[in-house]
Amino acid sequence: MKSTYRTLAYLIAAGVALQAASIALGFFTIIHEVDDGGAFTADYEWEGNLGIMLHRIGGLGIIPLLAIALLIVSFFTKAAGAVRRAAAVFGLVLLQIALVFVAFMTASGGALHGLNALALFLAAIWAGWRVSKVSDADEHALQTAAT
Repeated sequence: MKSTYRTLAYLIAAGVALQAASIALGFFTIIHEVDDGGAFTADYEWEGNLGIMLHRIGGLGIIPLLAIALLIVSFFTKAAGAVRRAAAVFGLVLLQIALVFVAFMTASGGALHGLNALALFLAAIWAGWRVSKVSDADEHALQTAAT
């Protein structure tokens, strides 16, 4: 289970990195369209912007599913703190989704969305790294001490 937990945690971190790349692609696609004479108005065709669409699919679909899977797997991973770290990752994913709605109300919400993405990236890396560092002997000692 530790390898599954670690893989899910690292997939979430990779997903966050891909989210950054996809939103940059979307933003720079808009800039190039405007430079080519296009107009960025309320009628902008979001569905035609690959970067924006990838960001939406990753942020509202793939990463939340990975976070749910990580949380479920954490209960079966016999590693100290695995559930706590998975819950933190899951909580940051929920906050990230909430901050999307805040971002559409105020630009500072967009900044918080970006900062939370960094926190999520680091939390996912930390979760994967910590479960790698806990040896079976350490786990057994922790479980024995807890009982």
